[in-house]
Amino acid sequence: MFDYVTGPDLWVPVAFGALKIFMILVLSFLVIRIGRRLIGQFFANKRRGPFQITKRREATLNKLVLNTLSYVVYFVAFMMILETFTLNIGALLAGAGVAGLAIGFGAQNLVRDVISGFFIIFEDQFSVGDYIQTSGVEGFVEEVGLRTCKVKAWTGEVHILPNGNVTQVTNYSIHNSIAVVDVSVAYEEDIEKAERAIQELLKELPERYEQIIDVPQLLGVQNLGASDVLMRIIAETHPMEHWAIARALRKEVKTRLDAEGIEIPFPRMVMYSRDDQAESSQVSE
Repeated sequence: MFDYVTGPDLWVPVAFGALKIFMILVLSFLVIRIGRRLIGQFFANKRRGPFQITKRREATLNKLVLNTLSYVVYFVAFMMILETFTLNIGALLAGAGVAGLAIGFGAQNLVRDVISGFFIIFEDQFSVGDYIQTSGVEGFVEEVGLRTCKVKAWTGEVHILPNGNVTQVTNYSIHNSIAVVDVSVAYEEDIEKAERAIQELLKELPERYEQIIDVPQLLGVQNLGASDVLMRIIAETHPMEHWAIARALRKEVKTRLDAEGIEIPFPRMVMYSRDDQAESSQVSE
């Protein structure tokens, strides 16, 4: 027994098997590295070719192909490693097929997720970098896979959603956005003067802000409030730039109205005391 444990009949096959496993792992690593470069080069050539795709679509497909390549290489490497242990791969695959059939009835959610993921990618419902709202989650899409997608909220949380739960999607990144800004002017001010000042300002903004598509529009008086006249401005912007432009518009309008001497009023409340009413009634008598 001691001679067998210390002899070459045991350790030579073990060393050969360990070396084979090491070579399989190294080869798998090299295949993935080379595959990543080839995939990146393919999409780079696609960007310069006649049949171009959008950057958001490119990022989604690039990530999906890389993940698929990794899964395939890891699976093949795992099968080859099992083979080094002189296991019957055919019998294992046959057993896996029977087991898969047995658990297939319990994997309906997995099948649903994969089918939904296929249609999400095929129909280009959303892509990496898009800002979406779905299933009570809102944020930027970080990854779209066949089974799950990852959405990162603007506060930093990453939500991982099964594709089967993505039933209704609001995509804010496909078309241009609209910035909406309401401006209050005091009742004592000249409304036409305020409109002229704002109109002159709006014509200057596209030259200052490249995110603005066209000259913003002053729609006019939106509401008559308790202490102010409310006017509404809208501006068409590039996708997802409307929040930043809305903040810039408020600052620009405030600065211009101050320069023109036009008041943006504080909330006001007129109060009458009973003593004042009693004195006024005595004076009238």
